[in-house]
Amino acid sequence: MATLCMSSSSPVKLHPISPFINSSFPANPKLLLSCSRRRSFFHHFTAVNYVPESLKLRARVSLFPFLFTKSEDIESLKQELLEAIAPLDRGAEATPEDQKLVDQIASKLEAANKVKEPLKSSLLNGKWELLYTTSQSILQTKRPKFLRANGKIYQAINADTLRAQNIETWPFFNQATANLVPLNARRVAVKFDSFKIASLIPIKNRGSGRGELEITYLDEELRISRGNQGNLFILRMVDPSYRVPL
Repeated sequence: MATLCMSSSSPVKLHPISPFINSSFPANPKLLLSCSRRRSFFHHFTAVNYVPESLKLRARVSLFPFLFTKSEDIESLKQELLEAIAPLDRGAEATPEDQKLVDQIASKLEAANKVKEPLKSSLLNGKWELLYTTSQSILQTKRPKFLRANGKIYQAINADTLRAQNIETWPFFNQATANLVPLNARRVAVKFDSFKIASLIPIKNRGSGRGELEITYLDEELRISRGNQGNLFILRMVDPSYRVPL
């Protein structure tokens, strides 16, 4: 609740200076010496400063390999995480071993998180689909399956208005909206203020629904959050334009 092609530069052809001297000037020793020095300087200058573009690119890559490796590692970890949670029915079918594996992969992604202040990021805004959680209040695994939320579950957040919304689909279609109170740049207190049963019957909350949520990983596709009771939430962006009712 993801080729860079470059054509190699052809080598520079340096025209010798001595034929120009022999055909245009007498063999003056001083002039020959001066021209020889010029030619030596010219060859030295071009040898030091001319570097083919392909070598420049190779040098840049070798100096900053971590820039490429880190992005590749993040994408690899995301794919590994999605594959791990795919058969787990949003977490309802997860064994303790499954939960441990998912948590380990999520922790690696959290360590590589580039968005250090998610509450200030526009990437947070929109509707997210819940893919996995350890929260029993959502999974309700002790209930018969027909009494659980079997359809998709969404969580929407708008950081600019500090509003959030939880949305259940089939079979109950319940909704809850909340105010968010920032505790730091990545953690908020969640205070629910209204509920809707079957998306139709509104119920005002008297302040009992409260909790905290920390956004530990965020990009344009994936969000990982952790609750104050230690629950893990993994969500996928489905609609970045969605607005939570005020």
